[in-house]
Amino acid sequence: MAVPLLDLVAQYDEIREAVRAAVDEVLETQRCIGGPKVVECEKAVAAYSDCKYGIGASSGTDAILNALMSLGIGAGDEVITTPFSFFATAGCIVRTGARPVFVDIDPKTFNIDPLRVKGAVTDRTKAVLPVHLFGQVADMDPIMEAARARGLAVVEDAAQAIGATYKGRKAGSIGTAGCFSFFPSKNLGAVGDGGMIVTNDATLAEQCTVIRNHGAKPKYYHRYVGGNFRLDAIQAAVITVKLRYLEQWHEARRANAARYDERFAARETIVTPHVRQHNRMIYNQYVIRITDSGGGAGMRDRVVQHLKEKKIGHAIYYPVPLHLQECFADLGYQEGGLPESEAASREVLALPIYPELSQAQQDEVADAVLEAVGV
Repeated sequence: MAVPLLDLVAQYDEIREAVRAAVDEVLETQRCIGGPKVVECEKAVAAYSDCKYGIGASSGTDAILNALMSLGIGAGDEVITTPFSFFATAGCIVRTGARPVFVDIDPKTFNIDPLRVKGAVTDRTKAVLPVHLFGQVADMDPIMEAARARGLAVVEDAAQAIGATYKGRKAGSIGTAGCFSFFPSKNLGAVGDGGMIVTNDATLAEQCTVIRNHGAKPKYYHRYVGGNFRLDAIQAAVITVKLRYLEQWHEARRANAARYDERFAARETIVTPHVRQHNRMIYNQYVIRITDSGGGAGMRDRVVQHLKEKKIGHAIYYPVPLHLQECFADLGYQEGGLPESEAASREVLALPIYPELSQAQQDEVADAVLEAVGV
C-alpha cells in the first residue's frame, strides 16, 4: 500500500468540528489581526511550555528573527549554532547582520555538540542558538553554563520540539527565549504559517511584542525598526484547538517510534534514533541513519529508490549542511570542516511517524526499508 510521509487530512477528520467552530468565531467577529484569540493562544502555549510569556509570530522563522533583533544582535556580532538544521536557523542570524559560527554535532542525537560551543566563544559572541532537532532537546546544561560564564543569550530553536523535555524542563523554557514553529507539518501545526516566542523575561517579552509590530508603541510611534511578525487570529484559533490534542499526538508518535525501533533492532545497517535517558523526545521526525562501508550515501540512495518504487513517503533532513550552502560561501567553511554534520547529511532518512499511522502502514514502511538493505 502507498503510505504518505504525513497525513494531515486524517488529523483534520478527527478535529474538524472544533477547528471550524474556532475559525468561524474569528470570521464572525472579524478580529483577524490581534485580539482575544491571539492572546488566548499565547497564554495557552506559554503555560504548556512552563513559561510566563508567549509572543505570537507570523512563522517560526520570524520568531527566531524577532528574538535575535530584540536581544540587540546585529552587525559585528557572532552567534554560535549548528550547521545541521533547517535554513532559518542560520538565515535569521545573517539577516540581523551578525555572523553564524557553526560548530559540529553529536553524531548520536544530531544536536549541537555542547563541548564545541565553549571553544567557539570569542569576544564577538553575543548568543548561542541551539536547535532541538527532530523533537529532542539539545544538551542544555553545559550550553547554559558556557553562556552564563560569558554573559551570552541563549535562544532555543525549538521549532520541532514543543512539548519535549530535558531533565524535566520543557523545550523553550531553559534559555533566554524559545522559538516554536506552527508550520502545518509540525506536531502542533496551524493551517498556514505561524510561530511563537516563549520566555520568562518580562523585559524581553515586551521588546518582542513591540518589534513584531514594526517597532511601534503606541501605534505610529516607532521606537525601533521592527517587522510585521504578527500571528493572525485564525492561525491562533486553530493552534489553541489543536493544543488540546497535542499530548495524545505526542504519545502516538512515541508509540510508533518504539515499534520502528523494535523492527529495526540489531540491524547493523540501520541506526535508530538515539534518545538521551533524561530526555522526552516527541518525534517531530523519525530519522534513521543508513550506513555502509562506503560512507552511507550509496546504501541510503538504494533505500530511497526502493521507497519511491513502493510509494512510501520519506524525506532527507538535511541533504546539505548549512556551512556548505552556496549563500554562506563567504563565511569560509570548506567540505570536511564539520565532518559529523556532513556524514549525517549523507546518511539520514526520515520515515512516516504521524499519529494516525496504522500498524499495517507502519509494517509496510518497515518491510520496505528492510528489503532495501537486504535483511
